[in-house]
Amino acid sequence: MPTGVPDFDYLTGGVPTGSVLLLFGEAGAGHQEFALTSAVHLMLHYDDPRLHQFYLGNAKGPFVYPEGIAYVSTSRSREQVIAELHGAFDATYAEVLSRHLNFHDLSPAYFQDTVVPSSWASLSSPLLSSAPVTAAPDDGGPLRTLAEAVDQDGRKNLVIVDSLTDLVVRRGIEASDLVTLLKGLRRRAKEWNGIVYLLLSKGVAPEAVEQAVIDSVDGVLHFSWVASPSQSHRQRAMVIDKFMPVLARLPAEYHGRFVIRVSSASGLVTTQYERV
Repeated sequence: MPTGVPDFDYLTGGVPTGSVLLLFGEAGAGHQEFALTSAVHLMLHYDDPRLHQFYLGNAKGPFVYPEGIAYVSTSRSREQVIAELHGAFDATYAEVLSRHLNFHDLSPAYFQDTVVPSSWASLSSPLLSSAPVTAAPDDGGPLRTLAEAVDQDGRKNLVIVDSLTDLVVRRGIEASDLVTLLKGLRRRAKEWNGIVYLLLSKGVAPEAVEQAVIDSVDGVLHFSWVASPSQSHRQRAMVIDKFMPVLARLPAEYHGRFVIRVSSASGLVTTQYERV
């Protein structure tokens, strides 16, 4: 399956269907932009094949395409995601995503039994009331809700989970339970013939938890801000930290750092690569 990110597919040949891919990086370094760019450019395969082919460039197929986009958000609403996309990129991006988006808002489960007022999370009852929580004690909380949402719309779709960052900092979620869920997801995703993107900000979880998450997925794209002593500005960069099926067929000269840029007109683009 192609990612739809210009030049990346040409260099890598796309990614194997059934993969669970961790988009891991520093704040603002490009992991969310990669996911959204990929989603929109893949859906252009249906909405505007000529424009899709432009973004695909010289990447060779034949490719398998997802049927739609399943966006699973732990704390943000559909309207918020679309508004952010509309504010950052050309209006076409928000329009295309809206047409193909199956949105799962997990806010009720995520904010349950927290200090967040029920009206903020669109919940039916106050979260700070003295009444017991109506959910069953063994309902699994946000992790079980996440698993059910992904399982519902995972087949033949591109799934974006936004985000693991929310889960690793939430009170009551054990890191071991999250890692176990990811291992199960990795196994289950092989039956879906789609792709799963997991977003995680670097430095939020303890290093041991980060490593456990990395070990539990098929591939890792690592995004960071880099600066050169000879330049006064920063630039975004991406490294394929882990992805055996991709790295095994990627020429050695491309085993380096991808320099990326993000623009309102074309989303995230891998503009060049450099040896590290």
